[in-house]
Amino acid sequence: MIINLMPQGREDLLEVTKHGEVLTVNGVDFDLSPIGEGDTLPVTAIDSHWFLDKVERNRGVLELTLLLPIPWNYSQEQAFPVPLVDLPDGRVIFPAPLPISETESPAEMGQ
Repeated sequence: MIINLMPQGREDLLEVTKHGEVLTVNGVDFDLSPIGEGDTLPVTAIDSHWFLDKVERNRGVLELTLLLPIPWNYSQEQAFPVPLVDLPDGRVIFPAPLPISETESPAEMGQ
């Protein structure tokens, strides 16, 4: 499985777990196993704003794009994420923001 990430500045939380070809996105299961070789599931057929593009299977590998919410103290890894490839089952780990001590908070910037 390849998960591409599209960063967007927002305060939502995204929690994803993977179990085989089932992604659980913020508590909602999406079973992608019925997608056959060479098939495409259009994003309009997915009832979730977290999926931003079609889901495809090519050479046996599922590929999809998820929205990655990034906070005001985003890191370079969040702003320019690399695709997540060959993820193990379990919680999907996304790039982390910068520690608060390395950044100014929005309130501090206004002072």
